[in-house]
Amino acid sequence: MDGDVPAKNAAPRSDAEAENGKRAVALEDLPGVGPTTADKLREAGYTDLMELAVASPGDVAEAAEIGTQVALHIIQEARRQADVGSFELGTQLLERRKKLGRITSNSKALDELLGGGIETQAITEFAGEFGSGKTQLAHQIAVDVQSPVAQGGLAGEVVYIDTESTFRPERIVDMAQGIGVDPQETLSRIHVARAFNSNHQMLLVGKAQELARARPVRLIIVDSLTAHFRAEYTGRAELAPRQQLLNKHLHELLRFADAYNAAVVMTNQVSSRPDVLFGDPTRPIGGNIVAHAATYRVYLRKSKPPRRIARLIDSPNLPEGEAVFSVTGEGIRD
Repeated sequence: MDGDVPAKNAAPRSDAEAENGKRAVALEDLPGVGPTTADKLREAGYTDLMELAVASPGDVAEAAEIGTQVALHIIQEARRQADVGSFELGTQLLERRKKLGRITSNSKALDELLGGGIETQAITEFAGEFGSGKTQLAHQIAVDVQSPVAQGGLAGEVVYIDTESTFRPERIVDMAQGIGVDPQETLSRIHVARAFNSNHQMLLVGKAQELARARPVRLIIVDSLTAHFRAEYTGRAELAPRQQLLNKHLHELLRFADAYNAAVVMTNQVSSRPDVLFGDPTRPIGGNIVAHAATYRVYLRKSKPPRRIARLIDSPNLPEGEAVFSVTGEGIRD
C-alpha cells in the first residue's frame, strides 16, 4: 500500500512511535484525504499521522491546496488516530524524560552547566560576538553526536545548515582525530547544506526531515540562525514580518526535534546597545521570539586565549551559572 512506503523507508523516531506503530497508517485512510491530496501532503513533508497531527491548519491547507476547514478536519482526525492531545501524569512525563538523549560538548564543565550535555527534543542556543566559540562548539558537537551513547554521543548523524559559509571539514578532521575516531567516516555522517537566504534556510529544515526518514539523524545545527533574517529584513517596518518568519522557522526546528528525538543546536549573533554604559552592551539577535523558543540559552564571551566563558542565561529547570572551556587545536576541552 502507498501508506506503507514511508514507514518502510523511515528510520525509527521516538520510543513512543516505535511502540505504537502509528507510522504504518496511510494518509489516505483519513477522511477527506484522497490520493492526490495525500501526494501533495507528502511532498510538503507530512508523511505520517504524527507530522500531520502537530501541523497548523493554515500550513496544511496551503500545502494540499484545500480549504482551511477541510484541513482542520483532517488534522483533528489525525490527532484522534495518533492519540495526540491527551493528558499524562507528571510521573509518566518524568519517566519519559529519562529517555531523552544528551550529547557531550567535550567539556565537562560545559556539560555540567547544561545538566549533562546537549539535550534532545530541545533547542540549545549559543550566542556571542565573533570569535567567542559558537562555530567551534557547533563543529565539536557534530563530531561528538556520532559517538556511542556510553561515550556521550547518540550514534547518530548530523544535518548542518551553514548560513555564513563557516563550516570547515578540515576542522572536523582535527576534532575527530582529537577524540580518536576516523575523520573520513565522521565527515561522511555530516550532511552539510549552504543556505543562501532566509527562505532557503527554512526550506532546508523540510529537506532535513526527508533525510531523517532514511538516515539516523539525531542532531540539526543552524549556524547561524539570524544572519540572513538580519540582512534581509532591515528597519522597523520589516521587524514584524521578520519575527513572524523566525517564529515559524523555530517551531519547525522544534517539531523536528520532537519527531525524531533529535537535538537542535543553533548559533546566534549579537548586537550592541549604545545606551548601556556599564556591563556587557551586547545582546542576542531575535528578541523575544528567539528567547521564548530556545529551551536553553548560553551566552559566550572571550577570555584569555584559548579560554571562553559560557553563561547559562535561560533554562526551564537549571540555575544560571558559568563554565570555562578552551578552544584548542584538537577541539573543545576543559
